Amino acid sequence: MAEKKAAPPSWPRLAVKGADGKKRCGWAGDDPLYVKYHDEEWGVPVTEERKLFEFLILEGAQAGLSWITILRKRENYRKAFAGFDPAKVARFDARRQAELLKNPGIVRNRLKIKAAVGNARAFLEVQREFGSFAAYAWGFVGNRSLDHRVAGMDGMRATSPESDAWSRDMKKRGFNFVGSTILYAHMQATGMVNDHLAGCFRHAQIRPFRLKG
Repeated sequence: MAEKKAAPPSWPRLAVKGADGKKRCGWAGDDPLYVKYHDEEWGVPVTEERKLFEFLILEGAQAGLSWITILRKRENYRKAFAGFDPAKVARFDARRQAELLKNPGIVRNRLKIKAAVGNARAFLEVQREFGSFAAYAWGFVGNRSLDHRVAGMDGMRATSPESDAWSRDMKKRGFNFVGSTILYAHMQATGMVNDHLAGCFRHAQIRPFRLKG
């Protein structure tokens, strides 16, 4: 869920029972794509490098848009950005970036496309320094998933001290489209925090995680 700002009035404040009888976070709604993302991905701890880079690109692309818009374009992004391989994306030159601006399957925003390529290069630098991007990212939450035990949407935060610190550091390293709100969305998506509502069936299914190493 990338709409991490205050929930609009139309969102149910508590977990809602779906047609299958399961209670879910209200933001999941009834769109099959959104429900699948909520049930299978959101909040699950991620340490695989390419997946972390994928979310970095997608969360940056989402800025100012709805997350469902990005989910619907996700496979187009996968094809356009070399299967989310940071080493390949880092080599996208001006011509390749110009071609992406003509791709109707992605968000055709020059700054976001340029940022994705620049972020790929910064991502590789982080890997070289820390051994992996996962080791770097998870360090901002003490190498363990945080469970905020949110009761309702009124308690859902848009940023945290951890995302604030991470944002400051990433900007120093040359990353773009990495404001605290965007990075908190990244933390939620990749399980650095478990922000499933307490009444959601997925909250209890996602077990506490600690990064090894």
